[in-house]
Amino acid sequence: MSNAIKDLLSSDVGIMSVAVITAIIVMGSYIAWFVRKHVREEEAAQAAKQRRN
Repeated sequence: MSNAIKDLLSSDVGIMSVAVITAIIVMGSYIAWFVRKHVREEEAAQAAKQRRN
């Protein structure tokens, strides 16, 4: 296992793989947060609209 990590972190391809995986995780987290935020806002707006009626 130690050799695998050493190879991963010491080669150009390995470092780029780690960078891409990290970027995908960060972007996915941001998109999930963004969608949840807007869903909550829409639900709140819908509830306020129903309360007015």
